[in-house]
Amino acid sequence: MKMSNLYAPTLREVPAEAEVVSHQLMLRAGMIRKATGGVYSYLPLAWRTLRKIEQIVREEMDAKGGQEIAMPIVQPAEIWQQTGRWDVYGDEMFRLKDRHQRDFCLGPTHEEMVTTLVKSDVRSYRQLPLLVYQIQNKYRDEIRPRFGLMRGREFIMKDLYSFDRDTAGLDISYKKMYDAYTKIFTRCGLTFRPVEADPGAIGGSGTHEFMVLADSGEAAIAYCEGCDYAANVEKAELQPIPSTGEASLPVMEKDTPGQRTIQEVADFLAIAPDHLVKSLAYMTEKGPVLALVRGDHEVNEIKLSNLLNVLQLELAGEADVRQAFHSVPGYIGPIGLTGVTIIADASVMNMVNVACGANAENKHLIQVTPARDFKPDHIVDLRLIKEGDPCPRCGAPVLTARGIEVGQVFKLHTKYSKSLQATYLDENGQENLMVMGCYGVGVSRTMAAAIEQHHDADGIIWPAAIAPYHAVIVPINIKDEAQMALCEQLYAELTAAGVETVLDDRDERSGVKFKDADLIGFPLRITVGPKALKENAVEVKNRRTKETTLFPLGGHVEQICRLLATL
Repeated sequence: MKMSNLYAPTLREVPAEAEVVSHQLMLRAGMIRKATGGVYSYLPLAWRTLRKIEQIVREEMDAKGGQEIAMPIVQPAEIWQQTGRWDVYGDEMFRLKDRHQRDFCLGPTHEEMVTTLVKSDVRSYRQLPLLVYQIQNKYRDEIRPRFGLMRGREFIMKDLYSFDRDTAGLDISYKKMYDAYTKIFTRCGLTFRPVEADPGAIGGSGTHEFMVLADSGEAAIAYCEGCDYAANVEKAELQPIPSTGEASLPVMEKDTPGQRTIQEVADFLAIAPDHLVKSLAYMTEKGPVLALVRGDHEVNEIKLSNLLNVLQLELAGEADVRQAFHSVPGYIGPIGLTGVTIIADASVMNMVNVACGANAENKHLIQVTPARDFKPDHIVDLRLIKEGDPCPRCGAPVLTARGIEVGQVFKLHTKYSKSLQATYLDENGQENLMVMGCYGVGVSRTMAAAIEQHHDADGIIWPAAIAPYHAVIVPINIKDEAQMALCEQLYAELTAAGVETVLDDRDERSGVKFKDADLIGFPLRITVGPKALKENAVEVKNRRTKETTLFPLGGHVEQICRLLATL
């Protein structure tokens, strides 16, 4: 490819709309252009990288017995209504009607569709296990599309579905995909961690997210260096903090005028935040809920919503606190509260002589011992893990990091086969539900995550396996016939050797070409100038290390290929 013909309109300035590095650099490197919020056109450089990621995915899926198919993007409402997810997805689902006023959606995922497909053709245990996958655009009407390809409304995803006879078969399929995903992201040159996660709206149980470690990641993960434990913070389990063993004192009411927040009350009472009970009021479709954690902890809302089995979980406003909780904003507490579901973190019930809201204006209760003074409806692990908390496996302090979810594997079990009646006949002629798994890779998000992890102040640093091109040849002076002749020779030799190469034949200053080469992120930059001609060598710069090496002409192609294999 000649640079003069390459559709890659680079930008010098950082677009104001771009908040994260990957979005900034993909716009500046001429890889994507915005069509509307959360929807982008992929230009040639991006499309080449996406196709390389897809090929890696295909190879690993095929190696595990996956068979590629293509399912409709437009899906009938009936199959979603059968599983109950037509309402669960809510406003995130793009919905439409045909000319006959029948309801459809643009597929945000394909569990319903694939189950409906397979159940019509697979009837015998002899046809199982079955693994089918597709790579296709998905559509979700994000309330706030942001960060470029990290959270869009249209995105490219690979989803594979496994159908097995029983849970033992599902375990085998799950392990296959877990291993395949490990290979995929390793081959893409990414640093990542598989972590335990919550399945969310897709349902099922037993799931891992594959997180690319990056400071810009939307998700927080907790991991332990003392063992192999790693989990999304929303999923991470915590053991209760034991009691101090001190003697309980009688409850007393204390005036706390104008002190509403945990820190304000702690300062006013001259106690630490861990000596307060934090009471958070929520409204759900099942009624008001009061969640209790220690004052220095946070409520894990995913754990809370899973326990309650609710679709809507929102912090109560001032009017809700007064009407539904019959309490006072800023002074709510569990003692004497009626008509409200109270859920306490297990650590709260081990606290002694602590403070909490008194459900009266400007008043708190002190010397409260929860196990003695109130009885919650549920005592559970409710808090959000934080750095330094003990690992639930080995007890060592956990560390935290930010991550970008690029893949997830789910054990769906019979969630969809039951509601859609996907069954098979076993060897005894008995009808059984198929046992399912679901396995997704965000292809377009993987490209963005790679940039978030591999960049510097000058631009993108592509891992060679997914770089749009491997190398760029830059002549210092395109009017110098000797330089251009050597450039054309190198271009032909490298292309013949399988090195995907761009020849920058533009009539631009060398500094401009160098900046564009760094911005786009070619793993290798080969410069041809007076020095190369004089020394009968080519100058090769490693984009990642910034090291420059002179390769003598003759064995230069082999040396370039060997260097490329290390990137």
